[in-house]
Amino acid sequence: MQRRSEKMNHTGEEEDLSENLSIMNRRIERLRLHLHPIIIKNEIESSMEVERCRGEGGGEREKGKKASMEVNMEALSDYMRGKYRDIQEKVYEYFKGRPELQTPIEILKDDHRELCLKQLLGLVREAGIRPFRFVVDEPSKYFAILEAVGGIDMSLGIKMGVQYSLWGGSVLNLGTKKHKDKYFDGIDNLDYMGCFAMTELHHGSNVQGLQTVAMFDPITDEFIVDTPNDGAIKWWIGNAAVHGKFATVFAKLMLPSHDAKGVTDMGVHAFIVPIRDMKTHEVLPGIEIHDCGHKVGLNGVDNGALRFRSVRIPRDNLLNRFGDVSRDGKYTSSLPTINKRFAATLGELVGGRVGLAYSSVGVLKIASTIAIRYSLLRQQFGPPKQPEVSILDYQSQQHKLMPMLASTYAFHFATLDLVDKYSEMKKTHDDELVGEVHALSAGLKAYVTSFTAKSISICREACGGHGYAAVNRFGSLRNDHDIFQTFEGDNTVLLQQVAGDLLKRYQEKFQGGAIAGTWNYLRESMNAYLSAPNPVTARWEGEEHLRDPQFQLDAFRYRTSRLLHSAALRLRKHSKTLGTFGAWNRCLNHLLTLAESHIESVILAKFVDAVKSCPDESSRAALKLACDLYALDRIWNDIGTYRNVDYVAPNKAKAIHKLVDYLSFQVRNVAKELVDAFDLPDDVTRAPIAMQKEAYTQYTQQVGF
Repeated sequence: MQRRSEKMNHTGEEEDLSENLSIMNRRIERLRLHLHPIIIKNEIESSMEVERCRGEGGGEREKGKKASMEVNMEALSDYMRGKYRDIQEKVYEYFKGRPELQTPIEILKDDHRELCLKQLLGLVREAGIRPFRFVVDEPSKYFAILEAVGGIDMSLGIKMGVQYSLWGGSVLNLGTKKHKDKYFDGIDNLDYMGCFAMTELHHGSNVQGLQTVAMFDPITDEFIVDTPNDGAIKWWIGNAAVHGKFATVFAKLMLPSHDAKGVTDMGVHAFIVPIRDMKTHEVLPGIEIHDCGHKVGLNGVDNGALRFRSVRIPRDNLLNRFGDVSRDGKYTSSLPTINKRFAATLGELVGGRVGLAYSSVGVLKIASTIAIRYSLLRQQFGPPKQPEVSILDYQSQQHKLMPMLASTYAFHFATLDLVDKYSEMKKTHDDELVGEVHALSAGLKAYVTSFTAKSISICREACGGHGYAAVNRFGSLRNDHDIFQTFEGDNTVLLQQVAGDLLKRYQEKFQGGAIAGTWNYLRESMNAYLSAPNPVTARWEGEEHLRDPQFQLDAFRYRTSRLLHSAALRLRKHSKTLGTFGAWNRCLNHLLTLAESHIESVILAKFVDAVKSCPDESSRAALKLACDLYALDRIWNDIGTYRNVDYVAPNKAKAIHKLVDYLSFQVRNVAKELVDAFDLPDDVTRAPIAMQKEAYTQYTQQVGF
């Protein structure tokens, strides 16, 4: 026993010595690089050894020394598509076999609406796909169906979301057992088509400012729903103009009282209001419905306006999970204040934001796939007396599309993680997780949808004149997706929620509180990242260092921490003279930048984790390329921030720029494999210019050749 103990101690000492030597060697090497920068001056260039060839048009191609990377596309696709691949394939196969349900390029608004309803009915009743059954119990599967359906027609995806996420989700999440028992089957099989009536003409983002009222009448045991003025008309309500039979109406719950006012405002609650007759489909008495008309996009969705003129509904139609009214008019709630009840109500509706963030990534996959496949096929100019080259060989085209492709992968993993967190939240109802999902969904929805909207236009431009043809989809993708930046929360408002949450946690940090969840990096960053930058590391410019995930994460988090610290100081300063509201408005652009910086940090962290977790070596190498490009491209785009505080020295900034060029070129070499791994069927990427075979045949047939 004594010998064994001595042997173990000796082994432990050897391991400690080995570890210490390893640390010492790393430090010596870093010091050497700092003291002798001439040794590493051309480190990146020598690792790349590029051959530059200039063509007649001034274009530039780079041919790397390293051979093209071999990527196991099937393994990468399996890793990307995950466990719900089968249900998505079922959606694609159904619509492929029903050409009459595919949306034509030219279609009138009213015809599009009817086609969209037929598509949804076919999906549910004929294909047997029942999304509503997964809204609460298996949200990840629901969002996978939503992504596939949105690829067929974005109007169909939104109509499905209105029916199941919003109307159906409000019944499940805000109601109780009696509501689920009464409405679940009808919502599921589409007998009970419904609406989500929250937005008003004068109030969208400010939900607490809604003016629609629901007054309780204790004599008849009913609520009287009324629109008090034109500004309170419910506006942009999906399914309202034509197909909806019910609406979840958000209104201020008013109770009779014996004080001078005569009524007590209990805050905004949700009520189920029938709007059309179940048999005749005629609009019910007291309800006025108007059509919002032709829109910029999503014309397969019948948006309408609703006005209520003393419409009576049973007391049981109050969705009473967070607050109830008894027969004698007494109000009860497990939550003590209007603000807490309001927060709980909106917290249960966060699934809409999760779905939009996830669906927006799906749109970005389609747009980038079309543009990249076209860029690989399209040839233009080249060296004298040599064949023309692919336009994706031009550095300018690579800079347009390769960081976008890397971002698509980054967003995929980030929103997938968001969906997993949301699913866990629905199971556990953990308060900390609820807060994290609320802020994270707001930030990702805002950041991803804004990026996708800009990227669709870049994709269109990257495809030249052919990208302007409607048949090649960019116009419809852009127009249909554009509203993603507004509904389920205006992006600017959502980013302010993220900034507010960060400031709250910053304050908790300095009051001794804990910082958990997605924000846990702030525990260390407020001390480590706010100190003066290390002059040694600021000069490191080797490729290995720049592609080190820890350097990339540190850089992102350093920026976020400095923005957070400076925002807190500015708000404190301006609030003394301008008040809280005025100070917030004075610092608003700063706060929006802070929120975006934090979300970029979160996205990068999830991308790094996804790279590490990928089981296939070749796929992992391709993902690492994309991850490095995503990180370094964003650092370069904000290089002024890092230079201003000497976090990055001039030589290092130059090295980052060169490495972004190099990584864009390397990602270009595997671009086909990366877009093919999205595994989108031709019915989804149905742009003739992107077809792999006979690229222009169908395109020319469209115009009669």
